[in-house]
Amino acid sequence: MAITRKFKGTVQARAERDPEFRTAILRESIECMLAGDLKTGKALLRDYINAAVGFEKLSKLTKKDPKSLMRMFSATGNPTAANLFQVIRILQKKEGVRFVVRAVD
Repeated sequence: MAITRKFKGTVQARAERDPEFRTAILRESIECMLAGDLKTGKALLRDYINAAVGFEKLSKLTKKDPKSLMRMFSATGNPTAANLFQVIRILQKKEGVRFVVRAVD
């Protein structure tokens, strides 16, 4: 089922006004990627970027072309680890959070 523009707009509006919701989207994105679900992880990260910072501002922070960033996080995009981790580092700083990875049994 395709997501409608109305639904995307609703999610974006909530993300703009609710820092905990933004943090949850960012965390879920990272968790999906760590679990091997890159498609969902990138989609969530793209939604987070659109709602929280925008590709133009992220472009200035990463010193990368905004269209290149959009391609990285598209359904067919394949960001390098260096680019992905740079973006995650910047987004964590912007959100005022720090995610850590720990082993669980």
